[in-house]
Amino acid sequence: MATLTFLGAAQTVTGSKYLLEHDGRRVLVDCGLFQGLKELRLRNWDEFPVPPGELDAVVLTHAHLDHVGYLPRLVAGGYGGRVFCTAGTQDLCRLVLPDSGRIQEEDARQANKHGYSKHTPALPLYGEVDAQRALTHLQPMGYHRPIDVAPGISIEFRPAGHLLGSAFVIARLAGGPTILFGGDLGRYGRPVLPDPDDAVAADVVLVESTYGDRDHGADDDGEQLADIIRATAVRGGKLIVPAFAIGRVEELLYWVRRLERERRIPVLPVFVDSPMATEALKYYTARVAELDPEMRPAQKTVSTFATARFQTIASPKQSKDLTASRRSAIVISASGMATGGRVLHHMAAALPDPRNTILFVGYQAAGTRGRALVDGATEARIHGRAVAVNATIAKIDSMSAHADRSEILRWLGTLPAAPQRLCLVHGEPQPIEALKALIGERLGWQPYAPQHRETIAL
Repeated sequence: MATLTFLGAAQTVTGSKYLLEHDGRRVLVDCGLFQGLKELRLRNWDEFPVPPGELDAVVLTHAHLDHVGYLPRLVAGGYGGRVFCTAGTQDLCRLVLPDSGRIQEEDARQANKHGYSKHTPALPLYGEVDAQRALTHLQPMGYHRPIDVAPGISIEFRPAGHLLGSAFVIARLAGGPTILFGGDLGRYGRPVLPDPDDAVAADVVLVESTYGDRDHGADDDGEQLADIIRATAVRGGKLIVPAFAIGRVEELLYWVRRLERERRIPVLPVFVDSPMATEALKYYTARVAELDPEMRPAQKTVSTFATARFQTIASPKQSKDLTASRRSAIVISASGMATGGRVLHHMAAALPDPRNTILFVGYQAAGTRGRALVDGATEARIHGRAVAVNATIAKIDSMSAHADRSEILRWLGTLPAAPQRLCLVHGEPQPIEALKALIGERLGWQPYAPQHRETIAL
């Protein structure tokens, strides 16, 4: 009998991990890091429920940390097999995993230096060396090409439209059911990436429910972003954008570049202060064949995304100088939920000044600084000290790379037939329940919302 155990992204949006077992074989689909609330982050330190060395294969849907960020820990714990992914995911993993290791090492150093950790000494979950070791296990493969990842288990990647290299995974079990792992589902009609592929027939389907209780704002042709840029420029302030270094930065630059060309915003200096984002831009331009046709210039150069006064920040000194500068500018930096990285230094300097704006352009998980600020916090704790919030806090949902409830329904509607079981994952309880009711009403299906570490028979 085949079983599926939900080791993450069950009743939460982080830590995606699904353990598929069939005829004594074990395949882990996604290997994500828990982020956000402390109770969730502590799960990263739990002993993995099966010895990592007993896994036959790992399969990744895309390169966001909540889907790949636990991989170095898994390898350090004894996993020695292959990690199957698309070539685009391999490229981006080369950026996000070492960066995650460095950030965790730096956070531990800061905690030890300033004494704001309850642990003595504070230790990283893993380091950069662990991340580099994990990268040696990546096995890239193309879309639409079935491959056996373990005896009796084959998988196939299909484009999901969420991120460069993102995919949903079709797992076919010999003598058993077909399972469709939706990963993170992308948007329809958005710039940079093509729409998601249609779903395929499957007995069991896992679909995300991040925005299962809402629709994103109607496409306003970038006007909300233009308003925020214009207002900040009039005040002579900085626009600080915490952005996911891969995916969101590219769409932001697309819109700023377009708004400049249409003369709807003043031309401001635009800084990308994230070495990882800078490298990701190169990967995106090197893989323009996987992007929307409008993103494909005659020559493969980073100018695909470059604005009129575009500059990337490389060294820590340049970053510090930019943080200290008071001139009006747009600063895009990671991380997207303000949980770490260089953006924290920019935010600490910018938050007390009412001329400035902090703009969030992606999902903010419960327990993150981003979520607290969006919810109206008047103070932010950054690097162990309290920072007053006097800057304007803004949020744009239309740039989300996650499908909203209507788009989820649209994608489910491409299934050739109703699945025997539909599991709602990668969502918080309220969106899950809302989406469950909507699917029942619109499609007549009865979705299931698994609990953390629950095992179901397939």
